[in-house]
Amino acid sequence: MISANPTHALAANMVAHIEESMATKKRVLASDPGVLGRIAEIVVAALCRGNKILFFGNGGSAADAQHLAAELIGRYRRERAALPAMALTTDTSILTALANDYSFDIVFARQIQAFGRKGDVAIGISTSGNSANVLRAMETAKAMGLHTIALTGEGGGKLAGLVDVCFRVPSSSVSHIQETHITVGHALCDVVERELFDNRGDA
Repeated sequence: MISANPTHALAANMVAHIEESMATKKRVLASDPGVLGRIAEIVVAALCRGNKILFFGNGGSAADAQHLAAELIGRYRRERAALPAMALTTDTSILTALANDYSFDIVFARQIQAFGRKGDVAIGISTSGNSANVLRAMETAKAMGLHTIALTGEGGGKLAGLVDVCFRVPSSSVSHIQETHITVGHALCDVVERELFDNRGDA
């Protein structure tokens, strides 16, 4: 049955979604902030050493990976020098060749073998924490001496036991997990710029 005021009903549904998303983020603030601090510490230290950040994930998480890499290479809020970051989700020739010739499970691991160096940071994004290609990539990264960070949902999945730091969004809703991941990613970009470029002459 069509509502007598469909515009109002649709708006109410959208507001409800936004309120649920905000509630998820508030639960993040109420949880242990030390995890966020540790992630920022690892990323800032790596960039200060001249190492790079490698982002990867599937679907919406792939979009987040390239979004965050672009923020570091370009700018977030400040005009400053470019920072070394890569999304392992963007080269269709690499992705399709590896998936076709080997297995989709190794599309990120193989790229880490090619581009990763000891001291770099691998950031895997998976709402379930169980994406096979993200798990394989983290195993490879650990073996090569990269720092490993995961952004997941509330359970953490298998990723939680594989990485140095796992940020678990306290939600089982995929959409709200993804919305929180990009918020945390933006907060990380802001901290990176503040730590590396505030009160310095090379911005």
